[in-house]
Amino acid sequence: MRAIENWIDKFCRDHPNFGISNLMLYIAIANVTIGLIDNFSSYSLSSALFFYRPMIFQGEIWRLITFIFVPITGDFGILNFSIPGTSLFTTVLVAYFYYWIGSTLEREWGTARFNCFFFMGVFLNIIFGLVFGVSSIQYVNLSMFFSFAVLFPDMQVLFMFILPMKVKWLAWIDAAFFAWQILNNLLHGLWLYALLPVVAILNFFIFFWSDFTEALSSRKRRYQHQHSQQTVNFKKAAKSAYEKKGYIHKCAVCGKTDTEYPDLEFRYCSKCNGYYCYCMEHINNHEHIQ
Repeated sequence: MRAIENWIDKFCRDHPNFGISNLMLYIAIANVTIGLIDNFSSYSLSSALFFYRPMIFQGEIWRLITFIFVPITGDFGILNFSIPGTSLFTTVLVAYFYYWIGSTLEREWGTARFNCFFFMGVFLNIIFGLVFGVSSIQYVNLSMFFSFAVLFPDMQVLFMFILPMKVKWLAWIDAAFFAWQILNNLLHGLWLYALLPVVAILNFFIFFWSDFTEALSSRKRRYQHQHSQQTVNFKKAAKSAYEKKGYIHKCAVCGKTDTEYPDLEFRYCSKCNGYYCYCMEHINNHEHIQ
């Protein structure tokens, strides 16, 4: 995945004008427009636009693209043909939410990278749908929200317009529902529906692969440092020093200790012969002891 991520980065650098600017604005407008028409036509327009493999194989190839504009989701494809009703208010609310997320990601990443991210998710859905007969834009939108949560974890939003909540906690809630959907489908023997969410957000893992590997490497290094013999010995020595002297760090120049000045930082000099500690005022302003 690292190779794919590097190729995408290079492509976006070489083609900064690639893609459709304000892509999510057009998708949101299409969502609301189709939702409005559906409310007066018994969802006839959505019926002609969503991803349905039998009709695609009969020549309705526009469904390969138009399914991303349909503002409703359902169990389309391998089990039955059903379009659950969705109120216009919900359609507008969801469309605005994903427009806000998408436009923020586009400003953060640039138009080229955001378009690559979105259409990679769409492409993976199309391939999966043509092979197995089931597809959904829902999980592409979910992967977009996960990406937003990774980039802006501490941003606060009003959950249900009332409860202020950080984006990262909403993402964890979404991830829990995501995992439950996979497990529930597996328990009912619907393995295609269990596999669809994983495939659909594969673009999220591709785009954040380096972040994941770096986080794992950082955690591994931190664990190794905390459990290294040197760290263990230092902690034991620091504990012993505190029990005997009443402090752990003491500046070798001015004599200040961490007990007297708890907010003061102390460092050990690597050029002095021995473990000599200095406060921040003297760490770079002292004679090295040899």
